[in-house]
Order: sequence, then structure tokens, then C-alpha cells
Amino acid sequence: MTMPSTKYQRGDTVMGRWPGSSLYYEVKVLGFDAKSQLYTVIYKDGTELELKEQDIKSSTGFRSRSRSRSRSPARRRSRSRSPARTTRRTSSRTSATAVAVTETTSSSSRESKVKDVLVVKLSSLQQTKAVETNSNNEHERKENQKEDTNESKAKLEAEPEKNQSRYNLRRRKDDGDAKTAETMEQQLQEMEAKQTVSAGAPITALDFGGRIGAYFWLLYLPAFVLFVLLQVDQEDPSLVNFPPPVPSVHDFWDVKALGCVVLWILFQAILYTLPVGKLSEGMPLKSGKRLTYRTNGFFAVVVSALLVAAAVHQGIDLTYIHSHFLQLAVATFLISLVLSVYLYVRSCYAPPDHLALGGNSGNVVYDFFKGRELNPRIKDFDLKFFFEMRPGLIGWCLVNFAMALAEMKKQNLSAPSYAMILVNLFQLLYVVDGLWNEEAILTTMDLMHDGFGFMLAFGDLVWVPFTYTLQALYLVKHPNPLSPLAVTAIVALKLIGFYIFRKSNSQKNRFRRNPSNPELSHLKTIPTATGKSLLVSGWWGVVRHPNYLGDLMMALAWSLPCGFSHLLPWYYMIYFIILLVHRDSRDMSECRRKYGSAWDEYCQTVRYRIIPRVY
Repeated sequence: MTMPSTKYQRGDTVMGRWPGSSLYYEVKVLGFDAKSQLYTVIYKDGTELELKEQDIKSSTGFRSRSRSRSRSPARRRSRSRSPARTTRRTSSRTSATAVAVTETTSSSSRESKVKDVLVVKLSSLQQTKAVETNSNNEHERKENQKEDTNESKAKLEAEPEKNQSRYNLRRRKDDGDAKTAETMEQQLQEMEAKQTVSAGAPITALDFGGRIGAYFWLLYLPAFVLFVLLQVDQEDPSLVNFPPPVPSVHDFWDVKALGCVVLWILFQAILYTLPVGKLSEGMPLKSGKRLTYRTNGFFAVVVSALLVAAAVHQGIDLTYIHSHFLQLAVATFLISLVLSVYLYVRSCYAPPDHLALGGNSGNVVYDFFKGRELNPRIKDFDLKFFFEMRPGLIGWCLVNFAMALAEMKKQNLSAPSYAMILVNLFQLLYVVDGLWNEEAILTTMDLMHDGFGFMLAFGDLVWVPFTYTLQALYLVKHPNPLSPLAVTAIVALKLIGFYIFRKSNSQKNRFRRNPSNPELSHLKTIPTATGKSLLVSGWWGVVRHPNYLGDLMMALAWSLPCGFSHLLPWYYMIYFIILLVHRDSRDMSECRRKYGSAWDEYCQTVRYRIIPRVY
């Protein structure tokens, strides 16, 4: 997109004056703001600034001073002249990332080098004042001494592309540095974390209502699970009958139920530790290190299914899960609470570089809820990855199967109803697909950015197996006959949604891990100043979140078998719409801060967020 009525156009290579000096350096024009009459330009070292037109000259016939004996612009800059903004990354919860973003690692021309840098924008004079400490003065004095004693080094520093100040956070290939731009970006996060902690400020904007919100969610989430389990168990689960009758204390607690939950978790932990399946690498941490994960989830679900089949063959009554569902939920909640306390205590002794930015606010309740430690491990046993993918997720399928048996027993059926079969098959397919593609979870927000605390522990152990199974639990007491035509239509909806969900997620994951894959060479992207690219082709050129679209279609297919008699079995659909819209809003804010003008261009290219021509 060109900029009308401007002297310099986007993409032009010109000479830009460094603020506070008389030196000009080669820059590339990124955009023009007609309101402020300022050009956004990027220097070779990745520094992005806004300049007036009088501070820009055509490169034609202009003798560059970048090879003079003076210091590079970042070396010469005065603290009082710090010109731009500091971009901070905001942690957010997600099991799927918002947009397909990948690091651009190949460059063969001067213009493509601009895409391969990591930009730091400084926020304002007042924001940078606290960040730049006396140690920076000492650093500059040391550089002055080096310049006096070694003029050859000063010549190299005079070029912005060789600048080694804190503006230049990425080393180019010709520097011989093995660290990738993505690793350097994570080092930027660590630097910002240390700076904000020393200033006594929170590291990131607090999610979920901040400190007050943390108190609310700690009380609301368990209360909501208790409500739906009691409400759906009524003969008439209509919401007009709220509140449901509260059972006796005995109905809440059963030692046998606690033992069953503990044995199930231990069984899944044993399967996780077996040397079966692939060892997959996670995304780079702040230190540049990559953790390895045993991705044998499909093996675990197959073995679990065989165990359940053997138990039924031996006459074990799995309808115990239905008759003691409330007691199992309470026992699981207590385990998640104990786990959360353990995670918080151990995070107090974790090294600073092991902490997640979003859960290090300094408020005990908020940090307990959000999670402080990013990857808590007992030797090689990754607690967050295990609880995210194993006991609750596979337990979801076990609960659904037990509800099918309970329906047959309660309604004197020789086989489960069509509605129950559809709910079981649809959700089993969803879980098995997730475990078959388990490696993809390593690139999600949950694994990459969110700490492991009460929010994820409760969600993985309680929320998933005891609320996502609400449709099956509802059908045990409230049958809903389906015609063959209705069954066909619901199955078609599910398959279309699953196809969109799987293909878009696979495309995103492959593009993230290997953007140079020849099979993806036809995809179009928008380069950003961070060295990453925004995918605007394939499924990601239709809407910004095609995986969300597929997810919503599948959620609709899960709810339709329950009919329209009551609102309660539609809880998942309603909850999911709210969740995805909220997640989309958080993604928009974070990406706009991170990618700036490139994100605006992306939004103009891909106009719709989730549903084409609707939203």
C-alpha cells in the first residue's frame, strides 16, 4: 500500500538523521502517519524510529557517514533523547495461538535483511528513564575507553548494522552467532522482567481482572462446577429451578472416590514415563535452551482403552463413575488444590529465569491463581505438560463411556442412544486427534508463556473431565431421540468443523516449525520488524482464527444431540463462544503491541476474525 502525497514512499531506502546528532544513516521507510506527519523508519541494526521529513534525505548522491570514525548512533544517543517505545509482551492463556507467526531466517539481499531483525521500541522518555540505570553509564564509559585505545573497533561500531549496543538485540548470520532471533526475543523478555522488578512495577498487565479477579475466579470456578453437577442431576434441570437442592455432607465425600482419582493419575504418570513414543523439543526458553517432552499420548489413550475394556470384561461396574460423580469431582478438586499449593511453594525457590512473566506480579493470590513457574519439572517429568494432556483429557473419554453404560442401565436399553453415541464419538475423536498430534501443544500459549498454577491445574483436572462431559451426563436422565436425517446433518457438521480445525492447526504448526518447508512456499506472508512473518494465506487468509471456527462448529455438533429442551447442555457452546471472543481480544491487543504497523496491514488483508463475513 503506497502513501499518497508524501515525498518518500513505503519501501524506499533513504538516509535518516539520528535524533540528537548530525549523522545520517541508511534506513528503510516503513510507513507514514498523516496525522503526526512522521515517517516510521528502520535502521540496519533493527532500531525503529519516527522521523520528520526534514530529518530524511534521498540516498542519491548522499555520502553516507556510517563509515566515519564516529560511534554508531546507538552509542551516541543521549539518555534524554531516547526516542521511541518499549514493547512488552503480555502473557495470556490459550491452548491455541492466535495467528500463525514464524521466524524469517533466510536473507539474500539488503531489503530482505530488514525482515530479519528484532526491534525494540522504547515507550517514552519517562518510561525509559527508570530502565536505564547507572550501570548503563558505566557501560558507556567502558566503550569510550575501548574507543580511545582501539580505533579499529570504533570504525566497526560506526556502522549501525554492526552496532552492539542494547538497541541491537539480534546478531546477523555474518556475525557467527548461533542464537536465533526468536531466542534473542526471549532474552529481551528476561531483560524487561529484571528491569520492571527492580523498579517495583508489575511485569505485565494482569489478566482475568487482576488481583480482585483472582479472588473471584478462585471462588467462582469450583462453585460453578458444583452448580452444574447438582443442577443437571435434577429431574427437571431447567434454570428456573435454581438453586438446586444441596445434598448432605456424605454425598460430597468418599474415600474410595479419592483413591480412584489418585490411582488414575498414577497410572497415567506411569504411561507418560515409559520409554515409548517420540521425544519432542519444545520452543526455545529465555536461555535459548529447548526442553524435551515424551509425546506418547496416543499410546497412553490406547493402553487406557484396553484397560477399560478389560475392566468391563471382568465385571467391574463403571457406572460407579456416574453414581459417585459429585464425590469424584470433589476429590479431584482437592488434588488440584494440593497440587497448586505445591507449585506455588516450589516456585518461590525457582531461579528467576524459570518464572513466567505473567505470574510474577508480587501478589500472592494472583500469582497462586495464574502460576509462577513456567516449566516445573521433577527431573525430566514435566508437570504442566503431563497434567495438560493426560489424566483430565483421557479421563474425559472414560467419563463419557461410563455415562453411556449408565444410560443403558437407567433406561433399560440394549445399546446407547444415537445421541449418546454421537457425543461419545465426537468427543473421543477430538481427544484422540489432540493426543495423536500432541507435539503441536508445545507451540501453544499454555506451554510457551503461562505459568503452572491453580488456573491450569484446576482446568486440567476438574474443569475438563467434569464440565466437558455435561452433554453425556445430561443424556443419562434426559433422553433425546434423533431421526436418521438429524444424525446425518449433525455428523456432517462435526466432520466439516473437524476438517477446518485440523487442517488450519497443522498448517500453522508446520509453518512455525519450518517456514522454509518447500511444501509451504506458496503461502503468502507479511514480514514484521521483529524478524517474524504473519501468515495471510491458506486457511489463515480466510479468517484470523480458522481453528476457532472449526472448534465452534464442533462444539455446536456436541450440543445438538441434546436437543433444545434445556439450556444446560448448551453450556459448552455458550462458554466456548465467550472464551474464544475474549481470547481473540487479548490476541489482538498483544499482536498490535508486538507487530505495530505490520499488524494493521494484516488486519486489512484478513478482515474477519472468526466467522467469514460475520465476525
